[in-house]
Amino acid sequence: MAQSAAVGIGLVREPTRLSRNRYLRALRTPSGVLGLTLVAAVVLLGLLAPLLTSYPPTYQLRLQELLAPSSSHPLGTDELGRDLLSRVLNGIRVDLVVAILGVPAAAIIGCLAGLLGAAGPRWLNASLQRTFDVILAFPAIILGIAVAAILVPGERAIVVTILLANVPIFGRLSRDALISQREREYVIAARLIGVSPVRVLLRHILPNVVDPLIVQLALSMSLAVFLEGGMSFVGIGIQVPQPSLGNLLNEGLPYLSTNLNYALGPMLTLTALVVGLNLIADALNAGVLRH
Repeated sequence: MAQSAAVGIGLVREPTRLSRNRYLRALRTPSGVLGLTLVAAVVLLGLLAPLLTSYPPTYQLRLQELLAPSSSHPLGTDELGRDLLSRVLNGIRVDLVVAILGVPAAAIIGCLAGLLGAAGPRWLNASLQRTFDVILAFPAIILGIAVAAILVPGERAIVVTILLANVPIFGRLSRDALISQREREYVIAARLIGVSPVRVLLRHILPNVVDPLIVQLALSMSLAVFLEGGMSFVGIGIQVPQPSLGNLLNEGLPYLSTNLNYALGPMLTLTALVVGLNLIADALNAGVLRH
């Protein structure tokens, strides 16, 4: 019995050890390469913003309002004479900051809540699931409006909205994955040979539920960027004069006829970032979860 149990455990460890290779193979597919290229290009532009522009994002050039694109101002200037390239590149940095702050925190809190619900008493599981239901009943942008009404509009409101919108997703995903794994043969075999419940959870179950969480992490990063753009576009996100891709889109709408690049620059950048993250998620989903 002990020997067969040990064999059962051994059979499940190899896929866990090969997870890193599966991720790399998934990201080498056309979708993965294109997604990584788009995301890397946008991130690199944001990180190198101080080196790629000659003007701070809030610096106003006198008598140079709404200039057309030129060698000095590749995207032109806005209605206050601020360099649009500088504002777009610095807006990328703002989007990355709110996504990096909100999504990992949501993943940690959501996974802990999901695991507590699956492993804890029934009343705790029921309470957590009803809480998730209430949060998921609201579209993310409506949730953002409610958060901004309680907090002041700005970066903190966006991060909290990203957190609240993603915690139920990670909570449900981790709970369902844990429930599906704990009745597998390798878990039963581990229990039969006397492995402690905590060791079974940490050593055998969690490594085998990480794949869907990795895919969801990429999707949630995309949602975070989109949510920042939406909240800033309607005026409850990043506040001017601090630039973000969302408020640049909002500011550029009245000037489409005079300087198309005002809105086109942030729109293409936001689109490239969201599409790239979704392509990465699709590649991981196809290459990891389906094999």
